[in-house]
Amino acid sequence: MDAYAPLIAASINAGTPLMLAALGLLINEKSGVVNLGAEGMMLVAAVIGFAVAVDSQSVALGFVAGAAAGMLLAGFFALMTVWLGTNQYATGLALSLFGGGASAYIGISYVGKSLDNPKFAVPFLSDIPFFGTALFRQHPMVYLSLLLCAGIIVFLYRTRAGLVLRAVGESPSSAHALGYNVRRIRLAALLFGGACCGLAGAFLSLVYTPLWVEGMVAGRGWIALALTTFATWRPARVLIGAYLFGGVTIMTFHAQGLGVSIDSQLLSMLPYLATILVLVLISTNANWIKLNMPASLGKNFNPN
Repeated sequence: MDAYAPLIAASINAGTPLMLAALGLLINEKSGVVNLGAEGMMLVAAVIGFAVAVDSQSVALGFVAGAAAGMLLAGFFALMTVWLGTNQYATGLALSLFGGGASAYIGISYVGKSLDNPKFAVPFLSDIPFFGTALFRQHPMVYLSLLLCAGIIVFLYRTRAGLVLRAVGESPSSAHALGYNVRRIRLAALLFGGACCGLAGAFLSLVYTPLWVEGMVAGRGWIALALTTFATWRPARVLIGAYLFGGVTIMTFHAQGLGVSIDSQLLSMLPYLATILVLVLISTNANWIKLNMPASLGKNFNPN
């Protein structure tokens, strides 16, 4: 059993950026907005967070900078879609393309640099056989992501603000008629989603690797988008799905280490193949998606 503990720990570590990004995107979509720019936001946040951490020698500042970068790009997306009424899907794709190019340019001088990766352990709990290695030797951001997931569950289903957010996602015109400012609510949701995507990108460059390489997000933003559908817009299912996808990623590396006679390129395709298969299986039941998907998802709202 002890041999499986490091695999579980690595799966949780690999799933954390997916969960952070997917939780942010879930809040976006609960407000009725689809942001396909997650990949670009994560890339820019990864390079900005890494640059700040290298220059300041503070990983904490790197996370703050990454979250701020994600929020800045999300704010631009909100301006274009919520206020100017541009197509959400086209604007999100443009944001992803912009993030890829901008991050490559910003990160030129940081290629080849790296950060120290200190070991973390929860006192006493980390010494428990099996469970200590599997669960209690993670970076603090892993535990913060779990608290974030729990907080979102409480927010969405136990608070008035969460009810208003879901109402905006279901029928923005009705929410507007009741006196709620739909644009500001969607802006807040998008800024929160941008911050989460920023934390996810910063986690990749500050903890998971920790270094900067062009294109290092490697499609995780798209997987996070798929996770929201896989989870049928429910935070607890996002957590489960993120760790499952993280486990698939780690198993590909483990298979390579065991000398499995399959090309490494084929093994690296497995997480994305799993994403496609999950979406295909979910799409076979259109009624299930329709019952859980916010009714106004992807539709702009003009209060005038």
